[in-house]
Amino acid sequence: MLIRISLIVVIVAGLGIAGLNFAKVQKQITDLVADRDHEKQVKVETQNKLTATNKVLVKVSKELAETKDLLATTTKERDDAVAQAEDLTKKNTTLAENLKKTQQERDAAKDQLAAWDAVGVPIQKIKATLASIKQIAADRDAIAAENKLLLGRINNLQARLADYEDPGREPEMPVGLRGKVLVADPKFNFVVLDIGSDQKVVEAGRFLVSRNGKLIAKLKVKSVQPNRSIANVMPGWNLSEIMEGDQVIY
Repeated sequence: MLIRISLIVVIVAGLGIAGLNFAKVQKQITDLVADRDHEKQVKVETQNKLTATNKVLVKVSKELAETKDLLATTTKERDDAVAQAEDLTKKNTTLAENLKKTQQERDAAKDQLAAWDAVGVPIQKIKATLASIKQIAADRDAIAAENKLLLGRINNLQARLADYEDPGREPEMPVGLRGKVLVADPKFNFVVLDIGSDQKVVEAGRFLVSRNGKLIAKLKVKSVQPNRSIANVMPGWNLSEIMEGDQVIY
């Protein structure tokens, strides 16, 4: 009887130990499953972040490539404009020399005119010389005007190139340069000014807008014409609505 009781006690103790071990193993399995699920979730989140990062990287790479292409195009346009300006300067110099020579010939012809009139010499030759002088002067003035436009274009291209290279840099314009707002569009935040390249305005130039001595906004020039320019209101500088007639100051 004692042996049976001892055997039963041993069996019950063994079952208790087995149950305890099973509970520990089950807890370990549960912990492992939880760790696995957590690692799986972390992996999914990491993959999602990696995918999003790759998309941003592709977008940034595309924008960088577009900016490089635009910079190369702008640089080429500036170089072409500089070459054209140098060619026009040479032509202008040649025309000035021809004009000086023709004027000398005209003066000599005037000195001879009295003698020619005295002996009855026709003045057709003198008329042709004067017509040539007038034409050369007109050609010179036309080239000078074209040269002025090209110089303005070069200044704009150089300002645009500098703005691409350093967007925070403000190009220089004449100190005290002033103008007036001709048109204001509050919907699209742009204005038209009554000053342009003839007044030395350049692209990416900055202007302060004031009314009755009060600061209204700050502008950044986007495009320039001889006597007009278009500018956008800079972000964070739209202190009050711009109106036609407001003053702009550099």
